[in-house]
Amino acid sequence: MPGVADLPLHGGRVPPWMLRIMEELAESIVRYMVEVRGPSTVLAMLADPLWFQAFNNVIGMDWDSSGSTTVVTGILKTVTWRDPNIGVLVLGGKGARMRRVPEEAVEASKLYGVDAGELERASRIAARADSSFLQDGYTLYHHALVVSVEGDYIVVQQGMNTGSGMARRYHVTRFELEEPHSGVAGISGGEGVLNAVARESRDARRLYLDLLGEGPRRLLRLLGEANRRIRGQPSILDYIEGPSPLQAGRRPAYYQPVIPSRSLVKTIERLASDPPIDELDLALKPGVGPRLVRALALIADVIYGVPTSVRDPVTHPLDPYLYAYAIGGKDGVPYPFDPRTAREAISFLREALEEARVGERVKARALERLHRLVSSLERRCL
Repeated sequence: MPGVADLPLHGGRVPPWMLRIMEELAESIVRYMVEVRGPSTVLAMLADPLWFQAFNNVIGMDWDSSGSTTVVTGILKTVTWRDPNIGVLVLGGKGARMRRVPEEAVEASKLYGVDAGELERASRIAARADSSFLQDGYTLYHHALVVSVEGDYIVVQQGMNTGSGMARRYHVTRFELEEPHSGVAGISGGEGVLNAVARESRDARRLYLDLLGEGPRRLLRLLGEANRRIRGQPSILDYIEGPSPLQAGRRPAYYQPVIPSRSLVKTIERLASDPPIDELDLALKPGVGPRLVRALALIADVIYGVPTSVRDPVTHPLDPYLYAYAIGGKDGVPYPFDPRTAREAISFLREALEEARVGERVKARALERLHRLVSSLERRCL
């Protein structure tokens, strides 16, 4: 079940010797999972924030660190590109690596036969969903797309709140604007959230499209009216339509005036000349950032009474500490990283993987003998 993991910012790097062991252990686990249950199962597990955190703990990373996301995906990227025959590839990563998804998607296409354009489109939708249409105070700095040889894919991305020093991890499995997450890991209870990806924001998103179709002049005039209303200044619409819902006492915490900057005006004009046909088209249009979405949400609610959700997207809490007892952790909690136990686990998994493969080879040989026997009997009958 999706859940919550608190992810404070930790300092320090993983020592090289420890990182090598963590890579071996992660590779052994993933290879065994692919062999026994298939590559799609790996993606399904990584899409669960609690399983992701458990995997992080089992390979020895800090049990509650924001670095769990960057280290786990970084390790998986290293081992999967080292041997793409594993059946899973990780694209993107932290910081500048996020922008490498398009070129790495081309390489993934050559290796797995997947559609590079489809992967890039999914990457862009996920990034836009959690940076523009969901505004919860966390700025994305990590974006990884995980693709399997079977052609399915997920996105794992993370944002940082610089004020609190806390991180949120977003697991995206639906490449739509409505409820794209299989789970969001972080501290719940944030205020001032604008959640335009919520199911209850569906009517608001439809209105966003209508507003953009009315032309830049009217849209900017409506934004000015909305700004005046939330400042408590007189508006001509108050006399025409009566007091707005905000003046009746409902004032979402995230509502602040949106000043139409030059870039915002240019984006509105560009969208008016090439209006989006649906909400996904809107999500993929250049320049659609948090400021535009906030402006549309203000107009939709203040002028038309169609609210955008303020629901915090974080899912149900569960203690991520449980699996930290496997081999210890880099930060010494609950005890220092135990390389001997890690090595034993790696050996056990490698032996189990070889036994599974031997079993498959024995089964294949038996089927081949059975096929020869049946063929011989058929010839005799003829």
